[in-house]
Amino acid sequence: MIITKATKTHLENLVPLFDGYRVFYRQKSDYKAVREFLNKRLTNQDSIIYLVFIDDVAVGFMQLYFLLSSVSMKPMYVLNDLYIDPEYRNKGVGSALIDKAKSLCIDKSYKGIVIQTENHNPAQHLYQREGFVKDVDLSFFWTNYIT
Repeated sequence: MIITKATKTHLENLVPLFDGYRVFYRQKSDYKAVREFLNKRLTNQDSIIYLVFIDDVAVGFMQLYFLLSSVSMKPMYVLNDLYIDPEYRNKGVGSALIDKAKSLCIDKSYKGIVIQTENHNPAQHLYQREGFVKDVDLSFFWTNYIT
């Protein structure tokens, strides 16, 4: 298993995985829009994307966004996207990606990692196993339905 930081040269590997991730969340498949979105993230460097390869096959990814805590005055990450190809789930790939995110936090002295996911997402078990704790104080969200 090899974890590598994604660049534009990895778009061919990343697009099908990201599209699969979106389909998992009941979105229509749209490779063109996915490619544009990921290309912007990589160009603007407003997120960090890591890909996992097993035997030269891209099998999963995570995308981290930057966030600042005003109270602690420290940066942290939002693990916004984590997806593993269904054929490679329950084989340690998700744990390896989370360990990578934790290592980045430790190396950069970041406060921690925030995860936002649906309550019924099976990955909840993975997050709990990896030491994540639900924060009951973060319980409100507003959605702009006009967009």
